Amino acid sequence: MAEPAEYPPFQLGKPRFQQTSFYGRFRHFLDIVDPRTLFVTESRLKEAVQLLEDYKHGTLPPGVTNKELWGAQKIKQAIIHPDTNEKIFMPFRMSGYIPFGTPIVVGLLLPNQTLVSTVFWQWLNQSHNACVNYANRNATKPSPTSKFIQGYLGAVISAVSIAVGLNVLVQRANKFTPATRLLIQRFVPFPAVASANICNVVLMRHTELEEGIDVLDSNGNIVGSSRIAAKHALIETALTRVVLPMPILVLPPIIMSILEKTSLLRARPRMVLPVQGFVCLAAFGLALPLAISLFPQMSEIETSRLEPEIAMATTSKTVVYNKGL
Repeated sequence: MAEPAEYPPFQLGKPRFQQTSFYGRFRHFLDIVDPRTLFVTESRLKEAVQLLEDYKHGTLPPGVTNKELWGAQKIKQAIIHPDTNEKIFMPFRMSGYIPFGTPIVVGLLLPNQTLVSTVFWQWLNQSHNACVNYANRNATKPSPTSKFIQGYLGAVISAVSIAVGLNVLVQRANKFTPATRLLIQRFVPFPAVASANICNVVLMRHTELEEGIDVLDSNGNIVGSSRIAAKHALIETALTRVVLPMPILVLPPIIMSILEKTSLLRARPRMVLPVQGFVCLAAFGLALPLAISLFPQMSEIETSRLEPEIAMATTSKTVVYNKGL
């Protein structure tokens, strides 16, 4: 019996879906953020790892399907760090980003925030982001902890100062009615989080701008280290980090301002928080794979746009580089 077309011939370490189209990348990242992998048992993980080892050494048991191999790879990639081969702590896995991040998003969007609650939720959000970034970092080269601390502190300081500053401005503006002021305050988390995300990316990866990143030809050979490619990689990552919080922190306030006027929620005010939680979860679940699918993980750039020494080192018209997440 033929296997479904959605399971192409298995390739170890390669994505199941084509990465040249947005839809292919979207389906690939849906697999990566799938929260069902959080419930994989230790024995199931060992089975998956063993199956991939058997494939690698050409000792697969008869009857193993492409579907089983792709499933095993999905489990291993969701739980095991590719460089350290150690299990990633559950709340900091990419598959745990949505379920563990949603309560923080709900907290960020709570109405009538005080100074203390604004500082607390912005700090918690950036702490969670920093831990996810660190747990999923590229660990092939030793990186000083000071770089992560610098990025973390920069993100926290920028997020808190922008959120507090905007809240103070809104409170002092006399031209707003109380209802308008409350609505504007609900949108404060977005510019705070977006700017902090950019700050985090730049501070944690500024050494790439100084030293450059590896660019590879069509055969996968390293052509050289390019600072121009590093600049493109950082811009693409920063844009992703601006787009990511947009649906999460902009859509729920709009939806909730409409829902809170309905007779159902007016009659049952206790339902506001659970409904807001569900709305945030839905927005988060859509926004994360959409945002990280905007650009390919391995981005392409014309050789002529890079440093002269790199352009002279290869006959390829284009080279690729790892953008990073």
